[in-house]
Amino acid sequence: MEKETAHALKAFTERYCNVWHEQRDSWPQSEELYGIPSPCIISSTDKYVIWQPKPFVPERNVNPIEQAMEIVVQTPLHTFYTTQFAGDMAARFGELTLTLLQTWSEDDFVRMQENLIGHLVTQKRLKLSPTLFIATLDSELDVISLCNLSGEVVKETLGTRQRTVLAPNLAAFLDQLEPVV
Repeated sequence: MEKETAHALKAFTERYCNVWHEQRDSWPQSEELYGIPSPCIISSTDKYVIWQPKPFVPERNVNPIEQAMEIVVQTPLHTFYTTQFAGDMAARFGELTLTLLQTWSEDDFVRMQENLIGHLVTQKRLKLSPTLFIATLDSELDVISLCNLSGEVVKETLGTRQRTVLAPNLAAFLDQLEPVV
């Protein structure tokens, strides 16, 4: 499943970058990431950065999450967050418009793991089964997550048991994403 997830993520990222290039005659740009160091930056203006994905270089796992929570994290999640550095990418999955989360740098990777640990701590306190978020939605209460028990990708309302299965696994989810520029 590791190779399928990495391939699907790289393929979506390539589609996303190509759509940017075709529609805007530029590689992806981000105002939100302006001024934040990253190996992804290929150039900057006074308002935004232009970026391209770069290979992930630190240790390729999210073991700190496993150690902090005393759980085994699904392999596809390790792969999702350790295949590449990239900016977050807007996408559509059916009727849902989402922002696919990525790590921008080694510092951002550490921050992302801390956020996932916080998410899991809250779920444990509320006696909810563990999920690990991979994308945000317009609603601050809803996220797209990987169910750590089944490996399914779900849309969930934070702090509740409300979950809707979107895809049987992370690779299938990524394969169905359409870039939004």
